[in-house]
Amino acid sequence: MFTGIVAEQGTVLSVEHDGEASATLRLMAPSTTEGLGLGGSIAVNGVCLTATDIDGREFSVDVMGETLVRTTIGELAAGDTVNLERCVQAGGRLDGHVVQGHVDGVGQLLERESLGNWDRLRFGVPAPLARYIAEKGSIAVDGVSLTVTAVSPAEAENPWFEVGLIPTTLDETGLGPRPRADASTLRWTFSRNTPSGCCPSVRRQLQAVLPSERRTQRQHHGGTPGAGPR
Repeated sequence: MFTGIVAEQGTVLSVEHDGEASATLRLMAPSTTEGLGLGGSIAVNGVCLTATDIDGREFSVDVMGETLVRTTIGELAAGDTVNLERCVQAGGRLDGHVVQGHVDGVGQLLERESLGNWDRLRFGVPAPLARYIAEKGSIAVDGVSLTVTAVSPAEAENPWFEVGLIPTTLDETGLGPRPRADASTLRWTFSRNTPSGCCPSVRRQLQAVLPSERRTQRQHHGGTPGAGPR
């Protein structure tokens, strides 16, 4: 698990492709490699990858074809910077939100507006995924934990969502210089207070649990189970 709080911006040293089947990335990341062991999990632009080789301030990760297809990792080149985060330890602080490192899709930056000391970014999102994004919900863009500030109707022909970036996020992540029309890897989690934004299985569970909670509350306050408005 990760939190979406970027710990370091690493530099891609090399990318070796084996056709479309796989790739190996070599990265420079002094802070990230400190205490890192072989097999350790690292979020690279939000994608959970495994350290397969470590040499001082450098480390390598292997990327399989499935990951290349579903993320923007395969588009990286030597000299690019990436957002890095080590996995959170059990009992550690969750300063962002719970992020699995399993990418849902790739979106595109449509608009960018500077509003004093923060920026508004609008991302286009694949239509099948739009229903899972809720206003005030959490989303990770290139591994950065953000809050959704606005969202289009899920049934819109070209769905989108917006986020706001404060100066710290602009300075310490790769989203600061992100150009318009660039692709970004998207991930998000679901929150209980927005059942309509949950995936179907989670929503059904909530609908099944909430009525029983109301009955318990009525009993606690002296009400008659099943009585009163529904």
